Amino acid sequence: MDLPARYHAWIEWIGDGTGLPDAILHIHAGLAVLLLTRLVSGRSLGTFIPFTAVVLAEAANEGMDYLLYGMRWADTLSDLANTLFWPFVISLGVRVRPMARRDRR
Repeated sequence: MDLPARYHAWIEWIGDGTGLPDAILHIHAGLAVLLLTRLVSGRSLGTFIPFTAVVLAEAANEGMDYLLYGMRWADTLSDLANTLFWPFVISLGVRVRPMARRDRR
């Protein structure tokens, strides 16, 4: 079995196990990557470093989708919106408030 097929079998296992629709899983995954990157990197959400990790993770996910299914624009755009919206809003909200001195680089 090739990597894209294994990856999608794992994603389907998560969806089946939780009973959540794909859109909700994208929202949860985006927020989980955002917060895990924040914890691991120690950088403020306002630096956009955690948000960049969400963008990269979603790009990798969509790359796997492309390898398995080909280009499906409606699905891709929906996935991007669901995954990136709340991490972006949170990062922007933190960014507009004053940041700690160490994170102003």
